[in-house]
Amino acid sequence: MKTQENILLLADAYKYSHHKLYYPGTTKIYSYLESRGGQFDETIFFGLQYFLKYYLQGEVITTAKIDAAEVVLQEVFGRTDVFDRSKFDYIVEKHGGKLPVRIKAVPEGAAVPVNNVLVTIENTDPACFWLTNFLETLLMQVWYPCTVATQSRAIREIVAEYFRETAPESAMASIDFVLNDFGFRGVSSVESAGIGGAAHLLNFRGSDNIMGSVMAKRYYGADQVYGLSIPATEHSICTLLGEEGELEVFKHILKTFPTGTVACVSDSYDIFRACSKYWGAELKELVLSRDGVLVIRPDSGDPVFTLLKVFDILMEKFGFTINEKGFKVLPPQVRVIQGDGITVDTIRHIYNALKINGIGAENLVLGMGGALLQRVDRDTQKFAFKCSYAEVNGEAVDVQKHPIEIDSHGRLVESFKRSKAGQLKLILTDGVYQTVRKELEPELEDQLVTVFENGKLLNEVKFEEARERAGSGEKKAITAS
Repeated sequence: MKTQENILLLADAYKYSHHKLYYPGTTKIYSYLESRGGQFDETIFFGLQYFLKYYLQGEVITTAKIDAAEVVLQEVFGRTDVFDRSKFDYIVEKHGGKLPVRIKAVPEGAAVPVNNVLVTIENTDPACFWLTNFLETLLMQVWYPCTVATQSRAIREIVAEYFRETAPESAMASIDFVLNDFGFRGVSSVESAGIGGAAHLLNFRGSDNIMGSVMAKRYYGADQVYGLSIPATEHSICTLLGEEGELEVFKHILKTFPTGTVACVSDSYDIFRACSKYWGAELKELVLSRDGVLVIRPDSGDPVFTLLKVFDILMEKFGFTINEKGFKVLPPQVRVIQGDGITVDTIRHIYNALKINGIGAENLVLGMGGALLQRVDRDTQKFAFKCSYAEVNGEAVDVQKHPIEIDSHGRLVESFKRSKAGQLKLILTDGVYQTVRKELEPELEDQLVTVFENGKLLNEVKFEEARERAGSGEKKAITAS
């Protein structure tokens, strides 16, 4: 699929003046992308290949696009001395409309500690020095899939921790389906659903967000659909016959899908009555006779206290066994899904409460919507894109900012926004990533790989490769335990 967007209009407006504002004699601008810190200590790098394929590869600048942009930008600025179409005409004439830049990046799926370079970009034509940071606005958006993948992986680590403590080894494989992507309706666009959903699929396979799988196949050549789902109700189904008809609706659901897994939202009127009188009494034998799993879904109330009460009722009605770790487990035909109020913090609270109350983690799965795909921003991991090197009048120049700021106590301190200087490379020493200047540690290979050069996509990564990298940390943790 080829983009219809005009790349000449995909930059912050102020950047159109930069070709004049860079000091005379500038021929090279070299910039880098990093996560400067944030909520998580590591960042999963993912999503750049989508932006390169969709927006940057091939002939992306044409005379028609320049003509169209010129009309818009003259209105934007209300003057004719800011946008200089000759800069873009030159790319059409000299480079066939292909972007004369080189982009290097850490392999997608890699978990990189914060404060390390993730991407570098530089112009390959001295006349196009201004192009490097012109592309910042678009390339910076990689923060989004990176942040979704990072948060999703952090949740997987929490889940795995509690599974190791409270569930048997045989249950570990089910972690793939513990956190389900419910986020499509809660994001700002179909594009966000796709790239955010694909980022989540690096870590889990449960998803109602079909666009995540579409994105993984279309832009990462995924060998299969990774986001899998099950039949499930919503409140429009369970309230169709009114409160007095809820039991009849529940019967219909079980009879409609007599085998396999089916989920049923059960809080339309009274989740505790639904669990004790309907699922655990009137429908108990039907539930236990199924060749499959009924997943009961509360959808309101405090997640911790609601779940503890629900499990108390279900274990009283259906009984339970004690697993090899000493924790209670419902019969295999019954499980619970919590899809309301799920965040990184509430997940930890929920599993900790289950552990304290002797309930195994294998009893529960989760659904996460807005908090997974929408309630993140560029500052969640403090992403920044900064110039670190330039060439001006034939001289190499280190470029760096190191602001002094006033903190909340009125003290002058050095800002965390200090940027890096020079041309950079990312090295691995004893399995740990470290950013150094390009000329240092010559014996160590640069982990940044050229992924784009002069309009061509290079070193394309498969979704399976990215998934394998993203999961390597958990495998190490399991081995260590």
